[in-house]
Amino acid sequence: MKFNGLIGSSVLAMAVATPAYAQNANAENEGYGTEIVVTAQRQSERLQDVPIAVSAFSAESLEKQQIVNPSALQQTLPNVTFTKTNFTSSSFTIRGIGDLCVGTTCDSATAIHVNDMPLLGTRLFESEFFDLERVEVLRGPQGTLFGRNATSGVVNFITAKPDLSGFHAAGEFEYGNYDSKRVKAMVNVPLGDTLGIRVAGTWLNRDGYTKNIYNNTRIDDRDLYAVRGSLTWEPTDDTRIDLIGYYFHEKDNRSRIQKQLCHRDPTGVLGCLPDKLAYETLNGDATLAGLLTSREFLTAAGLGALAPIALNSIYSTDGDSFTGVVNPADVRTVRIDATPTYFTEEQQYTMKLYHNFGPVSLNLTGGYMKNSVDSTSDYNLAVQNSYANNPGLAVLNAAAVPGGPLAVLNNMRKALIPNGPGTLCQSQADPNGVGVYGGNTICAPTSLDFDRSRVDVRQYSAEAHIDSSFDGMFNFLLGGIYFDSKATNNDYFVNSFGLDYASGVLGSALSGGTAFAATPFYGNNTPEFRLKSYGIFGETYFEFNDKLKLTVGLRYNHDKKTVTARTTLFQDTKSRVLLGAGGAPLLDREGNQIITTSGASTNILVPYGSTDASSYLNDPAFDFDSSRAGNQPFAVNTVSFGKVTGRAVLDYKITDDNLIYASYSRGYKSGGINPPLSPIFAVPTSFAPEKVDAFEIGSKNTFGNGQLRLNLTGFYYKYKGLQLSRIVARTSVNDNINADIYGIEAEAVISPIRAFVVNANFSYLKSKVSDDRFLANPRDPSGGRSDAVIIKDLFNASNCAIRPAAGSNATAAQVNAFVGAVNGALGLQAPTAVPGTNTTGAYSVCSILAAAAAGSVGSFNPALAPLQGPLQAAFNGGAAGSLPFVVDASGVPVNVRGNRLPNAPTFKWAVGAQYTIDAGDWTIVPRADLNYTGSSWGTIFNRSPIDRIKGYAVINAQIQVNAPDDRFYIRGFVQNLGNTNATTGMYVTDQSSGLFTNIFTVEPRRYGVAVGAKF
Repeated sequence: MKFNGLIGSSVLAMAVATPAYAQNANAENEGYGTEIVVTAQRQSERLQDVPIAVSAFSAESLEKQQIVNPSALQQTLPNVTFTKTNFTSSSFTIRGIGDLCVGTTCDSATAIHVNDMPLLGTRLFESEFFDLERVEVLRGPQGTLFGRNATSGVVNFITAKPDLSGFHAAGEFEYGNYDSKRVKAMVNVPLGDTLGIRVAGTWLNRDGYTKNIYNNTRIDDRDLYAVRGSLTWEPTDDTRIDLIGYYFHEKDNRSRIQKQLCHRDPTGVLGCLPDKLAYETLNGDATLAGLLTSREFLTAAGLGALAPIALNSIYSTDGDSFTGVVNPADVRTVRIDATPTYFTEEQQYTMKLYHNFGPVSLNLTGGYMKNSVDSTSDYNLAVQNSYANNPGLAVLNAAAVPGGPLAVLNNMRKALIPNGPGTLCQSQADPNGVGVYGGNTICAPTSLDFDRSRVDVRQYSAEAHIDSSFDGMFNFLLGGIYFDSKATNNDYFVNSFGLDYASGVLGSALSGGTAFAATPFYGNNTPEFRLKSYGIFGETYFEFNDKLKLTVGLRYNHDKKTVTARTTLFQDTKSRVLLGAGGAPLLDREGNQIITTSGASTNILVPYGSTDASSYLNDPAFDFDSSRAGNQPFAVNTVSFGKVTGRAVLDYKITDDNLIYASYSRGYKSGGINPPLSPIFAVPTSFAPEKVDAFEIGSKNTFGNGQLRLNLTGFYYKYKGLQLSRIVARTSVNDNINADIYGIEAEAVISPIRAFVVNANFSYLKSKVSDDRFLANPRDPSGGRSDAVIIKDLFNASNCAIRPAAGSNATAAQVNAFVGAVNGALGLQAPTAVPGTNTTGAYSVCSILAAAAAGSVGSFNPALAPLQGPLQAAFNGGAAGSLPFVVDASGVPVNVRGNRLPNAPTFKWAVGAQYTIDAGDWTIVPRADLNYTGSSWGTIFNRSPIDRIKGYAVINAQIQVNAPDDRFYIRGFVQNLGNTNATTGMYVTDQSSGLFTNIFTVEPRRYGVAVGAKF
């Protein structure tokens, strides 16, 4: 981009780096800048004396650079990115390492601390910054100093504590576009010479950033507040106790997803094509709801008598439920009929005790945190076509009445279309599992496709460390921590009218009209996840002289994780599917007859009108854990991990203002447990820990009595077992890969005169997968091969691929002919070209194709036995045995070796400048900041252009007028001056949802005025 090239040389010329301390004309200066004292090594030190890569921001520097939230924070840091993610969470990526692991049992790569207390699953990044003393960001593996292991780094928020020297108060009111109103306030009251209290809070209320043209409203608004109270007691100069309480609350229509992109697939085999992202909508025939309500599914499942009430045909020329649906070509505009909702609250309680015994000091930090989050979002960010004139609904409305030809569906009809096809009633996201058939209903003119994500978290932690301050060359730090976290009601639901419809059809058919198949929506349920962790850590310091110091640290960490989980959907309890054909008995994937002579069914049937499906879901007849013998109501798994890690740092002070250092550290993050899936998907129960060997060299320099500060860092990471998520059968599962990462970072502050300050940073990052690792790309299951046919499974909406067997002479034409022959027996069409790929695709049944290729389709399903002979004759010379074809259950694996890691831009830089103008006793301070984040990849597959996240620049500017002694001020500001809608991250959804891509963006342009006062 021209803008980047125009100013890139200017940035480099200014010795590029990031601000590491505040500018404050009223503070005692060292040179021209005020030093920040940090506790990055658990002791108070000048930032320039700390031999690790750490950036720190004082309260004033946060204000001057308009760092009001984590999204703004990442723009000013080298090799750091931040993005929201798909399930009410976020990812803070440092040096290419972020939260690529998705799931309940995943640990964060970046450890988040508040006042040194580690927080797991915090909602902190959803709040706004207020009344902070400083923010410290440590880049690189941590563990020997901080409470929990972190492979990428630590972000430590230090809140302002009571000041016992006197009464203080401050307040600020801000008004901006989007009718934004923000209030921040603080009161500090000393209660005698040894006791003080400080109360601070913030409130934000604004209209939504996104316009919904469906009903001319705005979504993505914010309505939140937070309050923090701190009590400090200092009975002596050697003893201090801090008690801190914090509460955060948000309830609004904030959307988890900014925009959904798709290049529509006309065949429906994929739903969205893998060649580019476009402002289009998916093909509904690719979705599970679309397939299970199709004429073809009902016929192939042996329910041909009910085919007239099918909602669609996958081969219909009239199109699917998303044909012609508008997706506005603007990131800030949507057309949706399910308004998002967002609720979250968090409480934190912390106690800190410090006592100096003289040669050693004791630090204790104990705390409790609990939070809840519950949000819904329009799943497809689109309004489906109306079903008012749907022929299948018309037949249901007319025939499914008492005494009618389809009276068996009467209960279903009464629940779904009680007033006829013009109004559709469907399930709410219902933890009881009954939805619309148990009265938990929502009605609308169209299908409301939406999801719900919720979780409750609580944690306890207690940490202690002792620090020595001997006069000799030797000192030490020794500490330990215990951490206990529990997440409950960690649920994710996906709802649509089509899923309710299929649940009613299948349940009624199997029960004779008395029951529906539970659950009538997709539910990923984790009633409880428990983490118990303890660690022992310490460091020794050898100061050989005034210049040379060696630091050696060790840590032992032990984690025990236990999770209870299951995935429910009306189809089955083991991802089984119906496979009957031509009137044959209905069979599951393992070949077991679904309807037995006694009329029993492996589907979970719940009587219409039931208010809770739990007793049916927990029935011993049903199994939710295919990895264990016998029937299990939940998959319950426990794993434990223990590891010794450490670091060594050698630093040398060339002068008091020039430091060089070299370090080695071993980073570690424990593994976890994958959710329960059917054994047909080769997913291990657990995934391994990740380890990183990190090598770093750096220097910290101050020149000209503070006129220039320049910090330089180079690093190399050897990563083993990096945890990486992918979607399998509508569920996130995790694998491990190996990677190499290296880069450089520069941070500088230039102040040629006291009134003028420039700060800048620059970083370069190179990341790559270092070993062979073969994974199936869900966007293109063919793996790019022209001889692999992509299959859309008619019964579970996943994609598989069939290709020539290794070493065989089978051709692409033969693979297509084989699929065509099997499909002909199933009443399905032959493969057709899939645009955006090199090959063809078709609707079929993956398990039948696999059985036919193995030469055993007759034993798999007796109704298809006559098919095997002609197949053997056509493709195997008439010989018995396997045919020269292979079915890859998740698609053809591709080697990701050499690919770059997601959300790891090669280049990133920022530059900011401010000038203080004296006007008598008043001052005028204009400031501008420019931040650039280079391009990166959104997935590990690095497929261009669809996986590419473009680079972007953000410009912030402000001017502040300060009264004498800074007693009050007025500030005008603008953030994101260029109004970029840049993408910060992406999420590719499941194949059964149509492979659309959710994107997350920076905030739009904001401008306004703030007034404040300080006492």
